[in-house]
Amino acid sequence: MQTDLPNLLQQALKELDYGQQPAALYDPIRYIMSLGGKRLRPLLTLLSGQLFTDDLGPLVKPALATEVFHNFTLVHDDLMDQAPLRRGQPTVHEKWNPSTAILSGDVMLVRAYELLFENVPVTVLPQVLRRFSQTAAEVCEGQQWDMNFETETGVTIAQYLDMIRLKTAVLLGFALELGAVLGGASADDAEHLRQFGTDIGLAFQLRDDLLDVYGDAATFGKRVGGDIISDKKTYLLLTAQAQANATQQAALAQHIGQPVADAEAKVQAVRNVYDELNIRPQTEALINQYFEDALQHLGRISAPATRKEPLRQLALQLLERES
Repeated sequence: MQTDLPNLLQQALKELDYGQQPAALYDPIRYIMSLGGKRLRPLLTLLSGQLFTDDLGPLVKPALATEVFHNFTLVHDDLMDQAPLRRGQPTVHEKWNPSTAILSGDVMLVRAYELLFENVPVTVLPQVLRRFSQTAAEVCEGQQWDMNFETETGVTIAQYLDMIRLKTAVLLGFALELGAVLGGASADDAEHLRQFGTDIGLAFQLRDDLLDVYGDAATFGKRVGGDIISDKKTYLLLTAQAQANATQQAALAQHIGQPVADAEAKVQAVRNVYDELNIRPQTEALINQYFEDALQHLGRISAPATRKEPLRQLALQLLERES
């Protein structure tokens, strides 16, 4: 079993050739890909493949397809959100321009497909391409739902959970399924790994929602309370609105969807309602439910426990759990 998978992936990323001319098209791709990140998706592919094979060499470039695709979505999402920074650096549309961000992102999607076309065995290529295309469409569906929710009223908790499943979780599931298929896993094992990744993705996004309200500003990496300030419909807000009594509904209505005169006062007022309704423990319970569901899928995979342990540890690390 190979252990230094992050360095293996980092070296392989450095060797990718996205294209050269015109430089204005390809420099933005090299730029966004150089900004770092966890490289979580290709790592999941390799850890999944490692359950079934010791020869990970053939899996590296297909794994990188998930990272190139993920960064393509970031380039376009940043443009749609008009975000000025990505990982502390100017976003592509800010450093270049919106049209370049669109075109460079388009090429990244093409390159992701090429990494699969050129490196996946022909015996499983149709299956991989169908699943990748389905996943890519679902990610776009999730982004569209997220944008729709900004102006829609009456968004339900179920709709929100399905949105984050599409926008965030399904790509993690595909990354794991990809590694399983390329490693020679059975269809059942590949499906369990896909479900494991999807459940971990849901738990991770809910944890991010929770930290936005209750996290430590020194370690969270972004402004605590940002979702409340921007009136973002999260699991916490939707649950509070569904459970609030008349007084609490009035308190929420006083701040949600209203001009922000005092951001900190708004955050505190909404957080007070959350505290009264025990929104934090309810969110933690749902996170734990998804995490336990994920571990059940991992447990059903027919591979030695020693080989499954790195995936379990990564899940613990992502959710900052100890056991």
